[in-house]
Amino acid sequence: MKDIEIEIQVRVEKVENLTKFLDMEGKFVAEEYQKDEYFTPAHRNFLEPKQVDEWLRLRKSSKDSVAYKLWHRNTEGKSTYCDEYETEVADIESMRKIFGVLDIAPIAVVEKKRKIWMYKDWEFAIDSVSGLGDFVEIEYKGHKQVESEEVIKEMIAFLKKIGVGKIEINQVGYPFLALFGVENQFEEV
Repeated sequence: MKDIEIEIQVRVEKVENLTKFLDMEGKFVAEEYQKDEYFTPAHRNFLEPKQVDEWLRLRKSSKDSVAYKLWHRNTEGKSTYCDEYETEVADIESMRKIFGVLDIAPIAVVEKKRKIWMYKDWEFAIDSVSGLGDFVEIEYKGHKQVESEEVIKEMIAFLKKIGVGKIEINQVGYPFLALFGVENQFEEV
């Protein structure tokens, strides 16, 4: 499923129940600091549509990278998967300069501490995001062709099964929250 990303980003009431489960049943992968800078090109402002579906990101972490994401939504307007093109960057400062020369302007910065586990075909990231709070991202990492909406339903059912309490899904992503705030951006599932 190269270049396709299926994930959910949620706030949960009892993240400690998930952490406990992952410590027992999952495989701990890493803990790292990430600084994500989001950009938009002058010729096509990603923030113009009411529902932002495109993000261009430079990530400073243990492996610096550049990524472009284009989110696809179902008929109800909920994100179901995205096209993701990502590659490592050897010199992030040079990449930032290239963006500047091409009139690709910075719009938001998101800093977080991330703990990552693998459990079966899913990658779990528990994020502590500066100024926004704590979140859980679950991403499908399997290689089988799957229906994105079914995988998302399975992820939510899994969280309910292990008892994380109230689950609120974030349909807009961290950069949107950083730009426009968290008020009224979550849907309880």
